[in-house]
Amino acid sequence: SSHCIKKKEFPMKLQMNLTSCLIAAATLFGGISTANASGPTLGSAARFALLSTATSHRGAVTCTDSTVVGDVGSSGYVPAVVKTRCLISGSIVAPVTAQVLSDTARARVQLSTTTCKTLLAGTQAGAILPPGNYCFPAAAALTGTITLNGPSTGVWIFKVNGDLTGNSVSVVMANGGSPCNVFWAPTGATTMTTSNLKGNVLAGQAITITGGSFNGRAFAGKGVTVTNTAVTGCGLR
Repeated sequence: SSHCIKKKEFPMKLQMNLTSCLIAAATLFGGISTANASGPTLGSAARFALLSTATSHRGAVTCTDSTVVGDVGSSGYVPAVVKTRCLISGSIVAPVTAQVLSDTARARVQLSTTTCKTLLAGTQAGAILPPGNYCFPAAAALTGTITLNGPSTGVWIFKVNGDLTGNSVSVVMANGGSPCNVFWAPTGATTMTTSNLKGNVLAGQAITITGGSFNGRAFAGKGVTVTNTAVTGCGLR
């Protein structure tokens, strides 16, 4: 456009102005992402790999034919965590403290108020996404391979207006990206089937993971159910 390049500008100023215009154009067409994401603070909830925060002490975690590396927590009273041929290497806490529930609620609010930078639609099969704040304006149904390409300090936030589902979806981290810096924030439920999901899922409703693997944290507003799944939690954040 005419405001981008002016013939009378000095070479250095002209070069800087041209660079800014190229970046703006590339960003507009998806070539470069300049989004800066910042993940929520999980506080005392960070220790858990699986966590049910249902109100009125109705939390429930059901683990069947699975392995869990990390702590498991529930807002419900014992036996709020039901194990059937399930190996949990960490601690089981039921009920969790009010602080854990408060910290989880605060993290959900932080995610809900995050500004969207890029709108997503479709299955995202084959997508290569840099760090940033992404939003699905409706329910998200994922499949195929999704590559999150960024450094170890990169943060990915995916806000979903509805349910998050995945069938044979595989999330791959590239160039040092950490699963612990990925946040999925559906307002509804999360259901993963025969998938390899990575990241922190802070769902407004229940979380159900069947088959495959999960690397991150699964925090549900209702119950958590894992079946025939290898779960590996994150470290403290």
